[in-house]
Amino acid sequence: MDLQHRQLVQLLPILPLLAELGRTQHITETAELLGVPQSTVSRALARASAVVGTELLIREGRGVRLTPAAKALLPYVESALADFRTGLDLVRHESEVVRGRIAVTFQHTFGEATLPLLISAFRSRHQQTEFDLSQGSRDSCLAELASGQADFALTAPVAAASRTIGSAALYREPLRLVVHHRHRLAGRQSAGLADIRKDPFVALGPGYGLRSLTDAMFREAGFRPRIAFESQDSHTVRGLVSAGLGVSILPPGGGTGPGSDATARAGGLGWVEIPLESELAFREIGMAWRERRTPRDAEPDPVRLFRELVLADGPALLAGLVRARSGLDAR
Repeated sequence: MDLQHRQLVQLLPILPLLAELGRTQHITETAELLGVPQSTVSRALARASAVVGTELLIREGRGVRLTPAAKALLPYVESALADFRTGLDLVRHESEVVRGRIAVTFQHTFGEATLPLLISAFRSRHQQTEFDLSQGSRDSCLAELASGQADFALTAPVAAASRTIGSAALYREPLRLVVHHRHRLAGRQSAGLADIRKDPFVALGPGYGLRSLTDAMFREAGFRPRIAFESQDSHTVRGLVSAGLGVSILPPGGGTGPGSDATARAGGLGWVEIPLESELAFREIGMAWRERRTPRDAEPDPVRLFRELVLADGPALLAGLVRARSGLDAR
């Protein structure tokens, strides 16, 4: 630690005392105002003069008078204390405003990692904020947002921006063909939609974002799948595939399913994920929010702070999630 820094460390605790002493010009009054013994003020004054290297105050009877050096230094002392008070007020205000609630609606597949990562990042800065969470289909999420029940909707595809809705893409992840681990395609490095033309297909129900994406993929491939089951939850879809009841298209689940060894012997359950040969085999995930256009509908501070954090830090934070789940770089 250099000499100048050491001197600054010694002076910092004395700054409030010096500022008050410069205002009162009286050691006893300063001690009473600060609630410290008069001897403390006297010692602090002597210590400050020693650190600065020149006398700061001249005694005149029971009072004191500022030296020219003190008069030159005092405005900087007062400015430093004013800046610190401003910062302290800001921190206290931020701590108070984020005690509110944030309502987030999201599709089921974002409940395991995407949303928890975003909330965790926000809570690391604002621990007092509470979250109201609801989940459902993409259509129901956007309906909750539009009605004002939710502050944010996390969906795929990303909601289109409009006069009343703002939105932003956060990340993109591949979609995979999911088949039973004994399926004829299970050992393939990749597969096309034509390879499952005759297979029963396990789909999410209408209104779900993934359903709209798979419908578009099949339209592009020129045929409709043979839908054997419709579900409202990707875990159920994966379970049906794991039981050999069809194939499906899902976001990466982090690898192969539980079927190669023990589980296979206990009923043959298990799945394998295969990269798809389709330019449409991805989904883009984003967040949408209501555009607040009147003073009466002003955006609460906790909502604003969460939106700002997600837009600033979300893409980088979630890129790692995509790589971990898919084993591929985010596109």
